[in-house]
Amino acid sequence: MRGFDWRRHSALTTLVVGVLIYVGCAMNFRGFASLSVAMNLISENAYLGVIGIGLTFVILTGGIDLSVGALAGASGIALARLVQDAHWNPLLAVVAILVGGLALGMVQGMLVARYRLAPFLVTLSGLFFCRGLALYISKEARGIDHPVFKSWTDFAVRLPEGARLPIGAWVFVISLMIAAFVLARTPFGRSVYAVGGSAPSAHLMGVPVQRATISVYAISGFCAALGGILYSIALGSGNPIAGVGMELDAIAAVVIGGTLLTGGYGSVWGTLLGVLILGMIQTAITFQGTLNSWWTKIAIGILLLGFILAQKAIGARASSGP
Repeated sequence: MRGFDWRRHSALTTLVVGVLIYVGCAMNFRGFASLSVAMNLISENAYLGVIGIGLTFVILTGGIDLSVGALAGASGIALARLVQDAHWNPLLAVVAILVGGLALGMVQGMLVARYRLAPFLVTLSGLFFCRGLALYISKEARGIDHPVFKSWTDFAVRLPEGARLPIGAWVFVISLMIAAFVLARTPFGRSVYAVGGSAPSAHLMGVPVQRATISVYAISGFCAALGGILYSIALGSGNPIAGVGMELDAIAAVVIGGTLLTGGYGSVWGTLLGVLILGMIQTAITFQGTLNSWWTKIAIGILLLGFILAQKAIGARASSGP
């Protein structure tokens, strides 16, 4: 079909799959279609959504960031130690951790952009560094009983039917809108897509490829640190082994959301759909009651494989022309 962008099939497929899963669950599980369950899908996956937003920027350029889960875990336990043991003001501790996440992401981006090192290996090194740092900070989980921090944990906007939106959900929604605006309406957003489409061509067109590459890894590090903070706020504690495998869940959400692993196409709105689909699978298994939680990973693995194969087919169809 002339003029039809076959890449858009990936995002459309995500939407259709999400609707089918939701309708199927609503028909089979009593109470699944309630407002409280819908809000829980956002609230309970807010930290993953924020991490996924940052990862979307990286994957749009054709890169990858494996350090986000470990960085989230390190951020959470660092927050606990700074607030609980060093008696920092929680807001000051949050700012320091976010700056640290931004700095780590920037360093990884510089290694990728300026020294042309493989993103997989650079961020794998970052994963081991952050995991070791988290265990160095504390080998055990630590609760946080600071009054300000507890007010963040307890904060929630009450909605009908017993639904509630805690602070993590609001941070996720605000982050989503900011990221969507940046990608769609700013020169930097256009640079991200251009680098993912073809870095050499983008360079010839005057796009600051190195700056864009460093920036997306910095954004990913910032979002990973923020996700770790939100996770700790939700639990009321920090845990050095939190975030194990979280990078894989975030990558799955981004890919299921329609962002191409080769870069150049996708959006944070697709990532939102991917996060909600993962949340619906987990909630459905909980409602079912007799299946082990590992079935969540099995279902996500099958779904992710299906989307990767679909992306491959769509890419082949797009390259063959209209």
